[in-house]
Amino acid sequence: MKNYTYFKPTPKTFEELKAMYKRLAFQNHPDRGGDMEAMKKINCEYDELFPKLKNVHATKEGETFTAKKETTETADQFKDLINALMKMDGITIEVIGCFVWVQGNTKPYKDTLKELRFMWHSKKFAWYLKPEDYRRKSRREYDLDEIRTMYGTSGKVNSNGTVKIDGVTA
Repeated sequence: MKNYTYFKPTPKTFEELKAMYKRLAFQNHPDRGGDMEAMKKINCEYDELFPKLKNVHATKEGETFTAKKETTETADQFKDLINALMKMDGITIEVIGCFVWVQGNTKPYKDTLKELRFMWHSKKFAWYLKPEDYRRKSRREYDLDEIRTMYGTSGKVNSNGTVKIDGVTA
C-alpha cells in the first residue's frame, strides 16, 4: 500500500477519507493562511484515494463493507463543498457517517446552503447534506449525539479552523 504524506493513517472507509480531507483542508487551505503546494498535494492524494474508497463504508460496529450500489458522488463535488463552506464565518462543520452537518450562525448563508443541497433539520437546529441515494430505514428520531455514537464523527471544525474532537480543541 502506498504511503501518503497527508492522509496518515491511510483511511479505511469513504467516511474517514471525507473527514480527513475536511480537517486537512481547514488546516492547509491558502485562504486560511495555508500553503498552496500543500493543498495541491492534499487534493492529489484525495483524488487518488477517492476511487479506491468511494464504495467502502463502515457499519455501526466499525466493520467495513463494500456497497453493492456505487456512489454517484465525484471527488470534486466534496472538495467544492468544503471550499464553499470554508468561506462562511461563524459556522461549525461536522462529518458524521456519510452526512455533513452545519451549525452555528447559518442564517446569513441560508440561500447558499440551499444551493449546495443542504436541508434544514428543524428538530436538530442544523443543516445537513445527505448522499443522493440515501434512504431512511427507520422512523425513529435520533439526536446528534446518538448519531455520532452510531457512525463516528470527524470532530467539529469551526469556520475559523478550530477543530474539536470529543469536546477537546485540537
